[in-house]
Amino acid sequence: MSELRSGRTGPARHPCGIPMTSNRETPGNAPVIAEQVRLFNASGFARLLQMEILEAADGYAKVTMDCTGKMNPGGVAHGGAIFSLADQAFGIAANCCGTHRVAVSVTINYLAPAKGKLVATAKRVADNGTCDTYRVMVHEGDRPIAEFTGVAFRV
Repeated sequence: MSELRSGRTGPARHPCGIPMTSNRETPGNAPVIAEQVRLFNASGFARLLQMEILEAADGYAKVTMDCTGKMNPGGVAHGGAIFSLADQAFGIAANCCGTHRVAVSVTINYLAPAKGKLVATAKRVADNGTCDTYRVMVHEGDRPIAEFTGVAFRV
């Protein structure tokens, strides 16, 4: 896992360095979060696309991926790679604290082409007790690349 900036003020961190930012968390969630991050980072698809979870908490995640090797014939990042990055952030934000959720609906809007390092940030924006809605923004630096909305059903 990449080195997270030390000396950063803000949320408490698990000993493995993952920021814990949700007000739903308890000290007992830290091992669950760390294990889910490990499992998501170790998945074959995440490794294939070289995605890495930078931060995770209940209802929140930040995931990165370099576009190198993931270009379409037009020389920009393939839409499927961008979608996969957003979906990875959605998945860990929805599942990192032990509640099992599955996607029931997702949409993505591509806003600009990308060529470099992308960061997807997922946040829970609604919770009705059965389904949660997440908004994921994908950026290349400060430039928005894609906007993804996902609805997850609690199993």
